Amino acid sequence: MTRRPLVIGNASGFYGDRSDALREMLTGGPLDVLTGDYLAELTMLILGRDRLKNPDLGYAKTFLRQLEEGLGLAHERGVRIVANAGGLNPAGLADAVRTLAAKVGVPVRVAHVEGDDLTARVDGALTANAYLGGAGITACLRAGADVVVTGRVTDAALVSGPAAWWFDWAPDDHDRLAGAVTAGHVLECGTQATGGNYSFFARHDIRRPGFPLAEISEDGSAVITKHPGTGGAVTTGTVTAQLLYETQGVRYLGPDVTTRLDTVRLTDEGADRVRVTGVRGEAPPASLKVGVTRIGGWRNEIVFVLTGLDIEAKARLVRTQLTEVLEGVADTTWTLARTDHEDADTQETASALLRLVVRDPSPDRVGRTLTSTAIELALGSYPGFHVTAPPGPAQPYGVFTSILIPSDEVPHTAVLPDGTRVRVPPAEPPASQAPPAEPAALPAPPAFEARGSGGAAPAGSGAEPRETVRAPLGAVAGARSGDKGGDANVGVWVETDPAWQWLLHTLTVDAFQALLPETARHTVDRHVLPHLRALNFTVTGILGDGVASGHRFDPQAKALGEWLRARHLDIPVALLPAPEATS
Repeated sequence: MTRRPLVIGNASGFYGDRSDALREMLTGGPLDVLTGDYLAELTMLILGRDRLKNPDLGYAKTFLRQLEEGLGLAHERGVRIVANAGGLNPAGLADAVRTLAAKVGVPVRVAHVEGDDLTARVDGALTANAYLGGAGITACLRAGADVVVTGRVTDAALVSGPAAWWFDWAPDDHDRLAGAVTAGHVLECGTQATGGNYSFFARHDIRRPGFPLAEISEDGSAVITKHPGTGGAVTTGTVTAQLLYETQGVRYLGPDVTTRLDTVRLTDEGADRVRVTGVRGEAPPASLKVGVTRIGGWRNEIVFVLTGLDIEAKARLVRTQLTEVLEGVADTTWTLARTDHEDADTQETASALLRLVVRDPSPDRVGRTLTSTAIELALGSYPGFHVTAPPGPAQPYGVFTSILIPSDEVPHTAVLPDGTRVRVPPAEPPASQAPPAEPAALPAPPAFEARGSGGAAPAGSGAEPRETVRAPLGAVAGARSGDKGGDANVGVWVETDPAWQWLLHTLTVDAFQALLPETARHTVDRHVLPHLRALNFTVTGILGDGVASGHRFDPQAKALGEWLRARHLDIPVALLPAPEATS
C-alpha cells in the first residue's frame, strides 16, 4: 500500500536564524516532521571554544529556548522534531531537552545520534567531526522518538533520515534516497529556498520570507512549498538557486547515497509549488568526510578612512609609517577600497577605506604593540586621519580543513529513547564508478560556434550574425555562491532555452576567470547541469583556510556570484529583457 507523502519542514538554516521560526512552522499548517539545521564550519569552531570553557556545553543553546514553547506545540500536533543542534555534545543536549520537557510538563521521548566526534583521533584539532548520514535518525524515529538531536550529520540527512523512516526505505533504495537528499538540500538553508538571498529578489515580497517545506512521495519525488500566507515565494528559480548552493560537481557525494544533480528536473506546479523529479542515486563512497577545525593563530584588523584628495599618496604614507612595527608579522594584507567619489556631496562618499589585516602565531606581534603604534599616528599622519573603530586586542582565528576516513571506522550510533545503543552500519560503497559525461545533445547555434563568445559571427563564417550589446551578466542570469572550506562555489543559471545555449558556450572557465580576476590564479572547475539550465563553478583555495580565518573581505564567498552578475560582457540583444514602457 502506498503511503501518503511525508510533510517535512525546516525552522532553522543556521545557528542564529529567526528565533520564532519554530513556532511559525508548527502553527502555520500541517507537518509530520520539523527539522532544524544549526551547524556550519564556523559554528563547529564556535562550539569548540564553548566546550573549552565548559565541557557540558558544545551544543546550540538557542534550540532549547525555541523548544520552551515548541515542545508543547509539537506534542499537540503530533509533529516529530529532528535537529543537528547537538553539535559537539548531542548527549548533553538530549538530557537538556528531557529536563526542559519535565519543566514544561510535556511528555516526550528523546533520542540522539552520536559517533561523529573524532577529535581525540586528530592531532592538534579543536574539533574533528565526521559527516554522518540519516540512518541513525531513521533508527531513532523507528524506536518512537518524538525529538531526535544529532551531532554533525550532513544537512540533507535531516530530511533523508525521516523520509527513510516514513516510507521504510532500504539502504540500497538509491534513487529514492537521492530524491530525499535533493529535497533536504533545498530545505537546509531555510528561507534561501523561499526568496531569501535571491538574485531576482525584486520580483517578490521578501521582507519576511516564510520557511520552506517539502511534500516527499514514496518514489522520492517531492514538492517544495511553504505554509499559506507566509512571505517570500517558491519558484523554479528560488529552488534552482538553492540546488546550486555549496555543491561541488555533478555527483553530490553523501554518506547514504551519491546524488546525481545532473538528473534533477524541476516543474512549476502553480503558486509556491515546485515539483522535483527524476533524481537518480548511486551507492555512496566508501569514506566519510571529516571536518577539522584548529586554532590557526592570532588576528587583528584596522581600517583607516582616507578622505578627499590624494587617496593613493595617503595610503602609501600609512603603509610606510607602519612598516617597522609589521616586520616579522607572519601575514600582512593591505587592501585599498576606492569607495570615494570625485566632488562628492557627502563626506562618507568622499572617503576610501584602507584595510590592514594581520595574522601571526603570537598574539604579541598583532596585539597592543601594533594597535598602539597605529593610534599614535593620529596627529602625525595624513590629513583627516581617523579609523572606523578603535583597534582591539588580537583575536584567535580558526582554520578549517577536511580529511577522509573509511566509513566503517566511524562509530555511528543511535541512542534510542530507552537508552539502548544501536550501532548503525555504513552504507555499502560502489564497486566502481565512471565519471559523468558532459551533455551531448546541446549543440550551439552556428553564431556561437563560429565566434565562441556569444557575439556576432566573423565575416565569412556562414552564420547568421546576432546583434549584441555590452551589459551585465545579471541582466540574463541569476547566481548563488558560497563556501566549502577554503573553496568557493558559484552557481549560475538562466531561465530560457536560448539563454541556456548562450550561457553554456559563453561562460567557459577562461571567461569566468576573466570576469572575476581574483580567481585567475586558482584552479576553477566547471560543472554542467542542463536540466537546471545551470553551470556550477568551483574555485579551489580562494578562501584560504576557511571562513574562520577571515582570509577575504567576503570570507564565505556569499557575494561572489553577485559580483559575477555585475560584470559586463557582450550579450545578444534578443536575450535581454524588454525595456519597460514609459508613459
